[in-house]
Amino acid sequence: MNYNLLKDVVGLVQEFEEASISSNLYTDDLKGFKDWICRRCENDIKNQEPYWEGKENGRSPESVINTLIVHMNRYAKSYSKSAIYGSEFSTQEDFIYLINLKAFGSMSKMELIKKNIQDKPTGMKVIDRLIQKDWVDQVDSEFDKRSKVITITDNGRMALEKQMDKIRQATNVVTGDLSSIEKLQLISLLQKLDHFHKPLYHNNSDSSQLLNIAYDAYLKAI
Repeated sequence: MNYNLLKDVVGLVQEFEEASISSNLYTDDLKGFKDWICRRCENDIKNQEPYWEGKENGRSPESVINTLIVHMNRYAKSYSKSAIYGSEFSTQEDFIYLINLKAFGSMSKMELIKKNIQDKPTGMKVIDRLIQKDWVDQVDSEFDKRSKVITITDNGRMALEKQMDKIRQATNVVTGDLSSIEKLQLISLLQKLDHFHKPLYHNNSDSSQLLNIAYDAYLKAI
């Protein structure tokens, strides 16, 4: 038995009892002990605040996050461009659209475009390109004759499969040297951001009003 570890645990329990008595923030049970440990960990994380360029001159965390997200998008695009070099794919959007159709099945043009967070004119160009290559088919929707439903073809599946090894390599490279735990933490944070921004994007607000609408939502969220 590791008696040193046992002594440390007993010491933590004693600290917890003193904290629960003096603050009344925690229940005197296992749940209260877990809450206390979690808060200690949060404080440790806050004390390990990272350094970023310009921090000493007042550069905000929000500015750094925005810059790093832009940088990551550019890195990912450069790897995607390399992954399709010499292939029949013109852009990364071509294979992303096919991957979505393969994974989620047939969908309307606008559903496919929105899933890829693109504007209608850009998305339509991608779809037209895929139709010309016979990588997708389009048929009238059974529910709305004004709408077209897009389906990946066998040729599209073959073109995608032919390039998938390099696409997977690019996908893996983007996550760099993150550990498995760090990847899960990053997924959680990015999902939280996505859940905030997606409804704002899908509202199709006019550009002149979008920032005001988004900022109001931001103020309500903080």
